Amino acid sequence: MKINNRQQLLAVAAMAAVALLAADRLVFTPLTQWWKARSATLIELRHQIVDGTVLLQRDAVIRRRWEQMRAATLPRNPSLAEQQLLKAFDEWSQRCHVSLTSIMPQWKHDADDYMTLECRVEATGDLETLSQFLYSIENGPPALKVEAMELNAHDDTGQQIILGLQVSGLVLTPQVQ
Repeated sequence: MKINNRQQLLAVAAMAAVALLAADRLVFTPLTQWWKARSATLIELRHQIVDGTVLLQRDAVIRRRWEQMRAATLPRNPSLAEQQLLKAFDEWSQRCHVSLTSIMPQWKHDADDYMTLECRVEATGDLETLSQFLYSIENGPPALKVEAMELNAHDDTGQQIILGLQVSGLVLTPQVQ
C-alpha cells in the first residue's frame, strides 16, 4: 500500500504542478502584464496632465508670442508681400554696405493654410558686411528663414565674397472661425 500511496502522492503533486503552471500562464502572467500596462498608461496620463497644466498657466504668454509671430509673417497679397521683401532686402543691403546682384522670388503653395515666398538672393561684400547682412535677415521684421547659404571668394585674396542665399518667408491664410 505504501507504493500505491506514493503513486497517488506523485500524481497529486504532478497535477498540482500542472495546475500551478496553468494558473501562472493563464491568470498571473496576463494580470501582471495588464497591471504593468495600466501603470504605464497612468504615468503617461499624469505627464500629460502636468504638461496641460503648464500650458494653461502659460496661455497668455503663448498666445502673445503667437500673435507676434503671426504679425511678422508676410501679407497675403502676393505683390505686396514681394514688395515688402524686396524693400527689406534693399534696406538691409544699404545699411550693411552689401551689393545685391540678384533677387529671384518664387511662390510655393504648400498647403491650404499657408504659402511660402522663396527667394534666391546673391550679394557681394566682405566677410564683416555679409555677416551683418545675414544677421539683419535673421532678425528683421519680416520673419524669414535661411534655407541654404553658399559663400564663394570673388578674388584671390578673399576680400570680396559672393553670398548665395535661399530664403523663405511665411504667408498665413486666414482661418475661418
